[in-house]
This record gives sequence, structure tokens and C-alpha cells, in this order.
Amino acid sequence: MSETTARPEADAVLRARAEIDLAALRANVRALRERAPGAALMAVVKADAYGHGAFPCARAAVDAGATWLGTATPQEALALRSAAGLPDDVRIMCWLWTPGGPWREAVEARLDVSVSGMWAMEEVVAAARAAGVPARVQLKADTGLGRGGCQPGADWEDLVGAALRAEGEGLLRVTGLWSHFACADEPGHPSIAAQLTRFREMTAYAERQGLRPEVRHIANSPATLTLPDAHFDLVRPGIAMYGVSPSPEIGVPADFGLRPVMTLAASLALVKQVPGGHGVSYGHHYTTPGETTLGLVPLGYADGVPRHASSTGPVLVDGKWRTVAGRIAMDQFVVDLGGDRPEPGAEAVLFGPGDRGEPTAEDWAQAAGTIAYEIVTRIGSRVPRVYVNE
Repeated sequence: MSETTARPEADAVLRARAEIDLAALRANVRALRERAPGAALMAVVKADAYGHGAFPCARAAVDAGATWLGTATPQEALALRSAAGLPDDVRIMCWLWTPGGPWREAVEARLDVSVSGMWAMEEVVAAARAAGVPARVQLKADTGLGRGGCQPGADWEDLVGAALRAEGEGLLRVTGLWSHFACADEPGHPSIAAQLTRFREMTAYAERQGLRPEVRHIANSPATLTLPDAHFDLVRPGIAMYGVSPSPEIGVPADFGLRPVMTLAASLALVKQVPGGHGVSYGHHYTTPGETTLGLVPLGYADGVPRHASSTGPVLVDGKWRTVAGRIAMDQFVVDLGGDRPEPGAEAVLFGPGDRGEPTAEDWAQAAGTIAYEIVTRIGSRVPRVYVNE
């Protein structure tokens, strides 16, 4: 088990912690399944489950009815396959390959591997031949995102033809046809309908040629929540599974019956009184307007707290919203407590579900000029994950 998913001893005194509510995650998975009742659900646990801990979150998602797990890298997928506590029959897919990747290991581990072009097809076929085991392959179509995936037209036709030949030789089984949206988090964006049309055309061509995929899928979190026509056979929620809205434009988590899973908090390391006109943190970008108290929060950009939220990031201390005073440093930042004097060790909550009036990950995203995905995913490995409601 990796450091980021280790559970500290219950009586440990923690500088900081990211509390992960697995009951909330299971409830989110069930809510997402209700949004797409005719489709299977792939729980995307890439990037250490968006910072929440891949193994505990994968187990919780499977307990709640996910039948697939999704990762970016093959290394992430191989680690999941070898982890204790996951059913042997859970399907695990990985999609971010580079030449010379661990194709044979993936084939032998029964992973579903994504293929976007002929170089990858050649490498997975060679790996299957060497392993003596048919590969599980999913062909990715570039329907308009312009990242991974095979271009429509001759490139797609060549890839489909190569897959059919390899199937005929018993070297692989095409288990899926898939793609990814560019703008599903922007309701009404014209690319959404265009990508759906292209996906239908490309999958129809492959099926006319004789491919019989188990699943066709294109729906990420926003499409799972708002685009029933995009659900096909499988949906792939990522950020929504962790109770974070993919975009404020489509709604807040509660609008979809979702609850944030992570709460990030720390213990105040110091509380001290300072006079007015006192500079705070590097560069003195904040100067106290009058006599006040300062609280030292022992988290910084080395822990994943975005430096871009200097002077804007919100924190709940002693029941009140505070704002980061001055620059966020590598290991710590300061809040102006306005004369209040909580004891050292008092809790400072950076974000959570919002039940106690604390900020949310979206509030930090707004403060840092980014998206909430980045806020939760960037929380680093020296912040222990504490799992509750297992």
C-alpha cells in the first residue's frame, strides 16, 4: 500500500490530514448508477483516485456496484490488479501508453488496454503472441478532442482492419470502442453533438466490419450527469465519484445527490499577537491593518496547497471563515484571526463538504483560478489520508 493511502494510527497527533469518507464515495457511486441505469459503471481511480487513495476508493466503488475500474497508466492498473481485496473478475482498463510500455505484463494481468494507433496495435499483438494469451483491447476514436485516439477515415479503417486480423489469429479480443468528450462540462456546446455523431459513425463502421465490442463508451462525469444519450453501454465518472462537480455551470454536487469525499484540515502550529503594520510572509504582500492575532497553518505548496491562492484562499478556523494572509509558502501559511485567540492545535479546515460552513474544493478552485479537480488531486503524499466509514 502506498504512503498516500496508509492509515495513521487512531491516536496519532497529525500536523494535517485528508479525511476520506468512504460512505460518501459509495453513496456517490450509487447516485451515478441511478443517473445511467442502463449502463455499467467504470470508477475512474487514476492519479491515486484523484488524490483520495486508489486502493480504498476502488474497493468502496466496487462495493457500491462499479464493475470496471479505470486508470491512466498501465502501472496504476497493474498495481490495482495485484492489490488485495479487489474481486478477480473486476475489469481494469488503462489508456495512457507510450512505446515500449509493459504490454506483456498488462496482457498477462488481464487488463483492458487502449489502442489509438498502429504502433500500439503492433506492440500489443507482439505481447500477446509472446505471452500466449489473447489481449483485451479497446480501440479509441478521436471524435474531436484532439488528444489520444485514432482519427476518423483511413486511419480508423486501418486500425479496425488490423484488429480484425489479430482477432482472427486469436491474438486479441476487441472488448470496447471508446472516445472522450472535449466540452461536456459546457452545456449546449456544439462540439458535444458533433462528437456524439462522429462516435456513432465510427463505432457503426467498426461493427459493420465485424467487430463485436462488449462496451461502447464516451461519457465522462459531466456526460454521465447531464447527457443520457451519451451513456451507451458504460459510463466513466471520475471527479463526480468524489463528490465534486465537474463544472459550476452544470450545478453543485448536491444538485446531483453527490457529497464531497475529502476534507483537508490541519492543526494550528502557532497563534500569536502582533501589532498593526506587521508584514506577513514572503514579500510582505499582506500587512496587518491593526493589532491582531495570526494563526500558522502547517500546510503549504509542498503539500499541494496552491500558491496561486495566496491572499485569497479561504480557511475555517474557530467557526469563522478566514483568508490566507500573504503568500503561501512551501510548508505553511498564515491566517489573520482578527484578534480571536484559539489555542494552538485548533483545527483549520481548508475544504470539505461544507456542512459546518467550511469552504469547499470549488471555493479553493475559485481562489486559485483553477478547477476543483486540481485542488483535490494535488494534495501530496506527506498529508496522511485518514479513512472513515470504511
